[in-house]
Formats: sequence, structure tokens, C-alpha cells
Amino acid sequence: MRPGSHLRQAGPIAQRAIHDGVDRAARLAGAADSPVLLHVPHPGRRISAWVRERLLLDDAELAAELAALTDHRAVRRREGDGAPWALINPVSRFVVDVERLPDEREEMAAVGMAAVYTHGTRGQRLRADDPEHAEALLGSFYRPWAAAVQELVEDRLRATGRAVLLDVHSYPSRPLPYERHADDPRPAVCLGVDPVHTPSWLLAAARRAFGRLGPTGVDTPFRGTYVPLAQLGRDRRVASIMVELRRDSYLCEPDGPPTAGLDAAAAALARLVDAATGQRA
Repeated sequence: MRPGSHLRQAGPIAQRAIHDGVDRAARLAGAADSPVLLHVPHPGRRISAWVRERLLLDDAELAAELAALTDHRAVRRREGDGAPWALINPVSRFVVDVERLPDEREEMAAVGMAAVYTHGTRGQRLRADDPEHAEALLGSFYRPWAAAVQELVEDRLRATGRAVLLDVHSYPSRPLPYERHADDPRPAVCLGVDPVHTPSWLLAAARRAFGRLGPTGVDTPFRGTYVPLAQLGRDRRVASIMVELRRDSYLCEPDGPPTAGLDAAAAALARLVDAATGQRA
């Protein structure tokens, strides 16, 4: 299970914004008959003023953290016929990490990086322990994002009878100090799976689609994939796989210009979308 797949539901959000957390720009409509949803939680750099004033880092320190942990250029969505639906988070994970548990159940809480980070990639303090502020962040960003994913998955189930969630991320070629599994292999593409929601055909399709980029690995160095709470472990009509691209395969690290690998990564994602769209339950 990808951290965050437990999230609580909220009311419908179609065609409207909730707080600062999910706006219309974050939800991109796809083809009416497409079951595919691109879930991209960590490309954003937006930090609202009321959040920034509570962060203890100066501008240079914050810029370094953003460079290290933002999923730069991790997805380029195809338009036109067969286009997937997408939720692309414009808000920085230094506001709230929408895929992590908000409490001690979260593995990364041990290093101060549960849903609301208190520490950064090097163990440095990011913000003070303030339960009231943390709850405001969860209410403004975390739960609305969970509601947005839940709503879109249910919309695809109603429209097509199934949903395929592609959970898109990137990661650095060298481990950062905060990582809990820093000694694990770091292939060009990490594929995260769930024992219920990642069928064999989806894993095989992902390996074929991304194999041209270099070696692929399963659940290394990151594990699991995002599944909304309402379907988690219950509804096999919802398929999900995480795709983590190693950043040196498509850009100059940590957040420099893209290389030729960016086009290859976009083509690989398009192949996976096509495979998922064509698969019949």
C-alpha cells in the first residue's frame, strides 16, 4: 500500500475548488471513455504565504529542499483521442505530502516526514511541532486532495466500469539522507505495486513500456502505489501501479534542464496509457 491510500473521503468537488488544496487547474479532463487516471502528487512548488511564514528555512535553504524533493517534469500528458484523465498537484509537498499518513502509522514519521513535514532531507528542522497548524494544513490540502482522487476514480468507474491509476513520481540517482531504504537498488524505473490492485497484466505492461529507458525494478527503492480508501483491498475494478523515474534518466540533476530522455519517458508513459486503455477487465 502506498502511504496515503488510507485517506478519508470528503464531499464532491467536481468543477470547483476546495480551500487552497485542489483547484480546477489540478484536474485535467481526458477522453470520456478512458479509464486511466494519472495521479501526480509531487510536482508542485506552490507554497501559500500563511504556510511559508511557518517554515524555518531561509529562501536558499528552501530552494535546495524543493530541488531535492520536487518531481520535476515527471509527467507530460498526451492530448487528443485516448487522453488519460489527470490530477497534477500544484502544491509543494513541503506544505503537505498528500501520499503519506498523518500520524505515527507512517514509516517516514520516524524522520519527521509524515504528511506534515517537521524535518527536511538532511534531518534539519522545517517547522515547529504545532498540532493546530498541522490540522489546518490537513484540512486545507490533504483531505481535499484525497477527495479529488476519490471522486475521479468513482467517475471513471461509473463511465467505464473500471479505473487504472498510474501513480507518477521521480527520484534522485543518489539516496538522500532521509531515505529509509537507501541501500536498495536504484533502477532507471521503479515500479511500485499493491498485492490486490496491481494485476499481473499491468505490471507486465509497465515493464514493456518503460524497459527501453533502462533497468526496471519492483518496489525498489520505493514501495507500493496509491489506492483510494473506498476501494483499497475491496474493489478489484481499481488497478494501480506506481512509476518512479530516476531523474538522471531525463534531466540534469537535481532540477536542471531536460535531456533527450524526457521524450523517451513521455513516450513510455504514453505506451503504458495505451496498454491500460486497451486492456479489458
